[in-house]
Amino acid sequence: MYTIKVFDSISDSGLSKFKSNFKISDEDPDAILVRSSKIDLPDQSNIKCIGRAGAGVNNIPVKECTERGIVVFNTPGANSNAVKEATICSLFLASRNLVSASSFLDSLSVDNDEELNSIVEKSKKEFKGVEIKGKNLGVIGLGEIGMKVANYASAMRMNVEGFDPFISVGHAWALSRNVKPASDLSKMVFNSDYVTIHVPLMESTKNYVDASLLSNFKPGSVLINFSRGGVVDEDAVVDSLDRGRLGRYVTDFPSLRLIEHEKVLCFPHIGASTKESEENCAASVASEVIDYLENGNIVNSVNFPECRMERSTDCRLTVINKNIPNMVSQIASELHSLNISGMTNKSKDDIAYNIVDVDAKGSQPFGPKLINSLIDIEGVLMVRVLK
Repeated sequence: MYTIKVFDSISDSGLSKFKSNFKISDEDPDAILVRSSKIDLPDQSNIKCIGRAGAGVNNIPVKECTERGIVVFNTPGANSNAVKEATICSLFLASRNLVSASSFLDSLSVDNDEELNSIVEKSKKEFKGVEIKGKNLGVIGLGEIGMKVANYASAMRMNVEGFDPFISVGHAWALSRNVKPASDLSKMVFNSDYVTIHVPLMESTKNYVDASLLSNFKPGSVLINFSRGGVVDEDAVVDSLDRGRLGRYVTDFPSLRLIEHEKVLCFPHIGASTKESEENCAASVASEVIDYLENGNIVNSVNFPECRMERSTDCRLTVINKNIPNMVSQIASELHSLNISGMTNKSKDDIAYNIVDVDAKGSQPFGPKLINSLIDIEGVLMVRVLK
């Protein structure tokens, strides 16, 4: 029986996947499911994995999890269509002054339609916008969301350039042939009427759009951020808006200063807030957690290597260890007396992961002595027996 602790509101499309060998409880959990709550790990716990129903994991102490052998899962792509649609919508909102025009009407106090129509005809020129067809869009980050934004914008007859020096082969193949690859970020933003950013928040992307990059933006251009607030330097954005370099900033990550700025359009972190997105994320992360707890397979982890192996027997062992020399041979040496029917080893950065299937012919080969000998190997972080 595995115990799952749930933070936030997780859709039933995910929770319903946990059948009779699982229970939802706060007591000594094997796994945590979370959306936006900040996770603090207790000093002593039985936690084996954390599943984030979404893409960003800045609310999870990933480094600490890695050091303790805890796998952190996310759901890249599960909410990508929702964020893509919100980004595309923002292109129209920023170019057509739709929000300010609607707010203007809400502020009126008139007694009849004749008076209203007179005001409308006199005032509508104040909200004149531009069309996005034929305009230049620069996309920073061509992962699942950025790729979809680029393709959709291209289909709307925008001229699209994309910048991502680390683009995956799969996303490169999925890009429209009309999306031009950009090798120089500064040149791309200089030529763009609109720039949208889609990168995860990590140490290397903090304040990715800073004062230096903003100084290269095309005067009057629009910056759209449905990624994370921290990937954009807020001080630099406000200064660029005040100086007239940046024409407008559209963001899903508000602050008091941004809300009060006349050139900023803020939303309350709703980019991925659709019924479909929440269901997709919940179902995906539940499947990832279940497969890991029951079979030891790892898919969509931010801190562990992808590692999957079809079960060849009912006796499976998994070993998490530091990615240092001579680990595989030490582990194999402890298993020398067993009939290994399948074994795989994968590594990622400082972590290595092993799956071992043993032909036990009805017996249980992984006794306490063997498990303790594996745990005693310097560099081993966690050993699990999966029946």
